[in-house]
Amino acid sequence: MINRQKNRLDFTLLNIGYAEHDADWNFKNIKSPFARLHYVCAGEAHIILQNEVIKLQPGHLYLTPAHVHHGYECLGKFSLYYIHIYENPSLRSSIFDHYTFPKTIEVNQLLHELIIRLHQINPGSALSIYDPKSYENSAAIIKSIALQGASPYALEAESQAIIQLLMSRFLAVATAKMPQVEKRLVRVLDYIDEHIQQPITIDQLADLTFLSKDHLIRLFKKHLNETPVSYINRKKIEKAQLMMLADDSSIQELSFRLGFENISYFNRLFKKVTGETPTGYKRSMIK
Repeated sequence: MINRQKNRLDFTLLNIGYAEHDADWNFKNIKSPFARLHYVCAGEAHIILQNEVIKLQPGHLYLTPAHVHHGYECLGKFSLYYIHIYENPSLRSSIFDHYTFPKTIEVNQLLHELIIRLHQINPGSALSIYDPKSYENSAAIIKSIALQGASPYALEAESQAIIQLLMSRFLAVATAKMPQVEKRLVRVLDYIDEHIQQPITIDQLADLTFLSKDHLIRLFKKHLNETPVSYINRKKIEKAQLMMLADDSSIQELSFRLGFENISYFNRLFKKVTGETPTGYKRSMIK
């Protein structure tokens, strides 16, 4: 069973706005450190999610988790509300690590009114330019977070409550990524989450589960489709990306805080996972 205290919904609103497009919502190769919600009002468009093309339909709310490659395609008139939400980086692990969320839910009258209300109480949170390259940087995100922090506390609390409710509707029909019978792997994932800022070895994980290293690796690959080392490295780099958005620490300081004793190894791993060096990625975040 998922520990609700350790794995909870905890999001900050970055942007919300209403947009009308006319064949101008066409962007590729998007991979953000924040999640997106799209409430479609009218028209037709598509989200290209990895190898799947999702047709967007009016009256539905669509969820795109953080760190997922995707793109947008719009060939005609299309209108929607967009909501960008940023998961608290201090959480031990992302809720998306533990659940597979549905891509869409139908919007009833209550959800419609809540989205409208969220828009009304967050003036100034709309995007001025819709190209993701213009707002996927630390300066824009820090500005959005600061705007939230400057709003009256009652409205900030109301915004968080609305986001919680919207995400809870997706969570209600989400499925756990880990089969409950595999309690050994749940222990391993919990350990990785808790110690993500420290060096983690396969020996430690094997001792934790009373399995041989080979057995643990086979079990891990069977259920998560990657090795323990690959998973640990990917989660460390994703954490590094989140930390870069709201942290002015140097690359060396950041690598040490994530348990890397060798900054050269951190640099190579970061580039392997993201396609960019840490310096290049951080530079792109401050443009």
